[in-house]
Amino acid sequence: MYELLIGDRAYSSWSMRGWLLFDAFGIPVKVKAVRMYSPDFAAAIAAFPPARTVPVIRTAEGTVISDTIAIAEELASREPGVGIWPAGPAARAVARRLVAEMHSGFAPLRDHSTMNLRASYTNSNPPEGVLADLARIETIWSDARAETESKGSWLCGAYSAADAFYAPIAARIATYNLPVGPEALAYMQAHLSHPSFRRWRAMSLVDFPDQEVYRRDYPRRPWPGPAPIPAEAVGQGPAENETCPYSGRPVTHFLKAEGRVFGFCNAFCRDKTVADPEAWPAFMALLRG
Repeated sequence: MYELLIGDRAYSSWSMRGWLLFDAFGIPVKVKAVRMYSPDFAAAIAAFPPARTVPVIRTAEGTVISDTIAIAEELASREPGVGIWPAGPAARAVARRLVAEMHSGFAPLRDHSTMNLRASYTNSNPPEGVLADLARIETIWSDARAETESKGSWLCGAYSAADAFYAPIAARIATYNLPVGPEALAYMQAHLSHPSFRRWRAMSLVDFPDQEVYRRDYPRRPWPGPAPIPAEAVGQGPAENETCPYSGRPVTHFLKAEGRVFGFCNAFCRDKTVADPEAWPAFMALLRG
């Protein structure tokens, strides 16, 4: 079993990329989240020497791997059947090219439009550097589709590491209502609807308190992704289920959805489900079962 250390899900774009390399490809992993800019962060990262940043993984034999490109390449070697890179050599080369440019570029976009999955704004007044980055991103996305003859939602055919690396760009477009064309908007919507993205965002809404450094004073709008079905935390049961749908442990925390009460083993399991019930197949099996 791999171990993965990540930062705040709402704000750590690199952590999102690292986690997607596991969840979107069905690779089991034990995840620990630590609040950035907190006293706990240094101690958490010290447990993964010689790493200095998140995300970072530890393999079953104890090898520590930091940096998302290294994580992607090592997982592709160790888990060759899951499709982290496209199977065809030409598409694989395009995907690696896209990942490398994402890894090293787009500083104006990163600086101005920091990832924040807890907000969406009507207008963020992006400066010229951000607009230039967006134009470049739209160009390389379109070129990738053309080169790989991708007809579906993703850049190089099936969902690959290239899409995992650009998921936080889709999140930034959604958060800051960045001006992009119809093709890029459709790609953004594909990410916002992707099951792994929805799970990550649901957790991001409840894992830690807000980080004030990421707050902006722009006018707000509703999140442009799929609207979650209504659910709310409630103080007590009884619940229809005796064990948590995720851990199998006895239930202690409760939510109500569609007039019915369900139980979970802790507040986080409950709250991530309240945030977006349809992101969690195990819960939806209860609700629809």
